[in-house]
Amino acid sequence: MTTGISRLAGKVALVTGAAQGIGQAIAARLAEEGAKVAIADIQEESAASTATELKSAGLEASAIKLDVTSLDSAVNAVVAVERALGPVDILVNNAGWDKLEPFVDSTPETWDRVIAINFRGVLNCCKAVIPGMQARGGGKIVSISSDAGRVGSLGEAVYSGCKAGIIAFSKTLARELARNKINVNVVCPGPTDTALLRGVMDKQPKVLEAMLRAVPMRRLGQPQDLAGAVAFFASPDADYATGQVISISGGLTMAG
Repeated sequence: MTTGISRLAGKVALVTGAAQGIGQAIAARLAEEGAKVAIADIQEESAASTATELKSAGLEASAIKLDVTSLDSAVNAVVAVERALGPVDILVNNAGWDKLEPFVDSTPETWDRVIAINFRGVLNCCKAVIPGMQARGGGKIVSISSDAGRVGSLGEAVYSGCKAGIIAFSKTLARELARNKINVNVVCPGPTDTALLRGVMDKQPKVLEAMLRAVPMRRLGQPQDLAGAVAFFASPDADYATGQVISISGGLTMAG
């Protein structure tokens, strides 16, 4: 959906995991609001396809290979973005992965992968981007956590721990970087209709039915539902907001 607003004109945004799902919707929204967007993903072909789609709509985008589990890859991706689009003004940490299972049935190999993608990936990308933002005197970091990190979620113990870690990490970064005019905020999706969720829930339809009954709005979130909140935090409208966490969940969770 084109907003007709150019709040992000001239800004460069790096969105991780942007080849599909929530990341793709975020990248499109930021581009529609005027940003030059780096579609950063480990899936090179899908990233290129997304970038081509945005460019065909008259928007500025470039596909960048990025494995968030590697600090070297994150550093190289930032260099590639600077060459293609310019210095990174906005970082959106969106890349994620999960495997739904009880903790007692999970393995250290699964823990390592979940932690590497969901938590260490955020650390790597922030480490790669922040020095440049500090040198330029400003920037916006928006990390995608989850309501699972706020209230827990059955079958997602390690994932929930990672997402809770993103919240605490972001609040600390917000304190450390405020003097550099770098805003750090968090968006927490509730159950969202993505390929990852469908892949899990197609095998457990009763879990999906129970989930829908628990959401006051009686539907799954759509990737576009998250994009607007990210665009707000990335924009000048949120210049005085930092260390904040917002849940986009159809009312599934409500902070007191």
